[in-house]
Amino acid sequence: MNTTFITRLTRRMLPVALLAMTAAWQLPAQAATNCAGGTCVFGGSGNEAMSNEEARQSKEQWNETQRLRAMKTQRAEKDYSKYDNSVDLRDKCNASQNINAYWEDNTQRCLDRRTGRQLMAP
Repeated sequence: MNTTFITRLTRRMLPVALLAMTAAWQLPAQAATNCAGGTCVFGGSGNEAMSNEEARQSKEQWNETQRLRAMKTQRAEKDYSKYDNSVDLRDKCNASQNINAYWEDNTQRCLDRRTGRQLMAP
């Protein structure tokens, strides 16, 4: 009787104990502040001007990084649009009713076989 009672109690309390342990483990991790590069400014340290300057410099660096990332993304989108337009024009040129039209890979243009001039509407 006593052994079954302890076994039942252990089976019921073990999941609760494990849950409590994992919750206790996470509390310090959630309480930690996210102060990358020492940019957190805490009052009462006596060196507030220096902390404010470090925070300003960090924010300036962050803004510059964001600006550069935006420029890189815009350039990639522009290159992709250019490539996408080129593919569309090539497909139009190849499907053209004009039998003298052909696609020049080096110049990315649809040309006339007889004259070598670019065709405006393939």
